[in-house]
Amino acid sequence: MRPSTTGQKALTKTSPDETPAQWHRVLTLLADISLFIGTRPMWTAAASHRLAVAAVISVCYASILVTGVLTLTVRRTRSLARLDLVILVTAVTLAVCGFAMYHGGGDESVLTAQAAREFVAGHQVYDQPWPWLFGQHGVALTPTMTGGYDYTYGYPPLPLLLTAPLLWVGHGAAPAVLSATGALIVGTIVMWRMLPTQWRSAATLVCLGLGLLTAYARLGYPAIVACAFLIPVVVGWPRMGYGGRSDWARAACLGAACASQQLPWFLMPFLLAGVYALRRGDLGARAAAAAVGRIVGVAALTWLLINAYFIVSEPRSWLSGIALPLTQKANLHGQGLVGISLYFTDGSDRLAWYSHASMLLAAGLLGLFVLFVRRLGPAAVVLPWCAFFLATRSQDGYYLMMTPLWLAAAVTAPPSAFTTAWQPRPAFLRGPHRQRARIATGVLLIVPALVASTLAVTGSPPLRMRLVGESRTTAKAVTALTVRVTNLGDTALTPHFTLTTGQGMGRYWSIKSGPATLDRHASASYELLPPSGSFTLPQAGVRVRLRAVSATPMTLSSTDLHLKAPASTR
Repeated sequence: MRPSTTGQKALTKTSPDETPAQWHRVLTLLADISLFIGTRPMWTAAASHRLAVAAVISVCYASILVTGVLTLTVRRTRSLARLDLVILVTAVTLAVCGFAMYHGGGDESVLTAQAAREFVAGHQVYDQPWPWLFGQHGVALTPTMTGGYDYTYGYPPLPLLLTAPLLWVGHGAAPAVLSATGALIVGTIVMWRMLPTQWRSAATLVCLGLGLLTAYARLGYPAIVACAFLIPVVVGWPRMGYGGRSDWARAACLGAACASQQLPWFLMPFLLAGVYALRRGDLGARAAAAAVGRIVGVAALTWLLINAYFIVSEPRSWLSGIALPLTQKANLHGQGLVGISLYFTDGSDRLAWYSHASMLLAAGLLGLFVLFVRRLGPAAVVLPWCAFFLATRSQDGYYLMMTPLWLAAAVTAPPSAFTTAWQPRPAFLRGPHRQRARIATGVLLIVPALVASTLAVTGSPPLRMRLVGESRTTAKAVTALTVRVTNLGDTALTPHFTLTTGQGMGRYWSIKSGPATLDRHASASYELLPPSGSFTLPQAGVRVRLRAVSATPMTLSSTDLHLKAPASTR
């Protein structure tokens, strides 16, 4: 039988004439305050050349102020609920104004819009380089360890399919930005509607307030579309598996999310494992397996329908395209563990172990989740992203863009929902020393990832580099560098060089002279030319690093250069 939810509803249902709880007032006020973030720069930009947008933003300011006063003074729950709706409408209005002011997008939206145009024209979408798109100002490049850049579309097709009907909006990235912004707005409204009344402003706060997700939407990230489809899946997900229209809709949304971007692929195993454990606990093993099978079947069918055209028209390029983030060997980037090799040491000859560590941690966390689902069940939508902290690409966007799911789980998947979930208990976990055995099992599941991380971090840079000459046209403009490079390793390497003055990697310098491949234990001199003709020296105190990367094997070697501009004279 399906368990009764009367008790759960009683916890959140209140009389409309009842005095609002103080925490509800505070939550509503926080959501209202969050709308201030990023609004002034938008108004400033609009006031110079788009007065209509500036006027709308000014009205939103008035709405924020009036709502703040009313939030602290209304006496009925119904009135506060109406203010929650006012805040949502204000947030949506500001999001639309944000699109009107900032629709230039970024690299991902530019690629999505171009893919949509190629699709409408009947051309091949995947494995087609469009380097001219990145000549535009402000469009970032994705450098790879092979010494080149990725100019192709590398996401599942749903974002481009949603963008295709919007191409009339304008040139450039605007259609893709509108698609992502629209998806975020719709996802927010759906989440607001699905959450219990007192928690609705939290949806506005996390999705449209704080200036976080709206910024990613204005860059046209496909992950925003994926997150929007995941919201109705995650809200109340412990109730999945009983059948009915709700299950069909959730499964279809899960398939659509997986057809939007690759991040949902990592979440799906945790949700399915959680649903199986929950339904096995109250319906039995056979019914639980059938429930998971239904969800997988509907999700897979949805995914296949969205991908069908590309599977038929360009199967090989489609497959390589949607797997591109896993195979492209993009350069190191992010705020995770890889920063040790990037900033705190001179590199590593075992960079591949970061990827191994990430996958091992994902597998270990999934194992922990299955074994201890009663404890870890509420964290099902957070655990998958922990693995990216160990990856070679560990940028914080992987976590930030999925934070609405964290809120949805916190509100609708409490620990009490997992008290009857089934947990596998082998004999060694049921013995007299079961507590120690469970701790040891948890440690053993995580240790492989820790070992792999240790191998990656403790690797040594395979190349020793020493600056032996430089050319300048002015005191601050370097036009060439001559570097003596020695391969300390036992493997021949094909190095690619770049200079960096901050986080991440700069554009590659071309090799004017020097061997393409440096044999093991060999030395050679390389004359390097900057990509734009000259390299402007930064101000004193900025760290300038010469980096060399190779793709097979994946290695990084770095050294600090002491390139100083002459002191200015009066």
